[in-house]
Amino acid sequence: MPSSNGDWLDVPRRAPKPRTAGLTHVIDKGLSLFEIQGLFDTAGEYVDIVKLGWGTSYVTNNLEKKIALLRSFDVPVVCGGTLFEAAYARDRVDEYRAWLAEHGFTHVEISDGTIELPRERKLELIADLARDFTVLSEVGSKDAEVVFAPYQWVEWMREELDAGAWKVITEGREGGTAGIFRPTGEMRTGLIDEIVHAIDPADIIFEAPTKASQAYFVRGFGPDVNLGNIPPDEVIPLETLRLGLRADTLKEVLLREREAPVAD
Repeated sequence: MPSSNGDWLDVPRRAPKPRTAGLTHVIDKGLSLFEIQGLFDTAGEYVDIVKLGWGTSYVTNNLEKKIALLRSFDVPVVCGGTLFEAAYARDRVDEYRAWLAEHGFTHVEISDGTIELPRERKLELIADLARDFTVLSEVGSKDAEVVFAPYQWVEWMREELDAGAWKVITEGREGGTAGIFRPTGEMRTGLIDEIVHAIDPADIIFEAPTKASQAYFVRGFGPDVNLGNIPPDEVIPLETLRLGLRADTLKEVLLREREAPVAD
């Protein structure tokens, strides 16, 4: 949203929170309470969900205080999928579920980017956990050398949405080096094209931790694309990309409607 000076640039309208589109999914790698307060003082209007990255929630000393603070800002909190994978691999899914409920989590991420998790079992777990939580499922491997065919991505994403996932996340890791990215950081644009041809982008959260990937998605799918693994210090920069207030998207977003009409 524009500042208190008013929207004198007439930037694209963004739906107010709680949004169902244009989600900014932020990764917390160990923020302090002071840093969380600063993030929401400065950019809280643009944060839609916070992920406590991989297993950081398990070793955070002030977890209860962090969750309470985030809840005070009316933002959902979810643990990283790696914590789920650890619980599954250790045969502790019931304990994990109880731990989530005890701490007041409303969302859970289910992934299989590192472990072997049979497809049917993953779908069963999505359906089961969706009875008590809002499920975000993730597709793609964290191993940069593992490449799945586009048709596999599409099939798995459809299955997981049908099983009860609220959104499906495309793996990208926190550095943009796996899943929908090549090890070099280059995006697998052909894969993304195949996915969005078959799956509504509104049902997807694309992991996009880098400016280049964020700009790519905003240019291709508009300001209301759902983007994940956004570093806290990139929340405002991402919002400027969404509104066309950065050179990377100025022409495609802010100036698109102001192009000269074609003569008859």
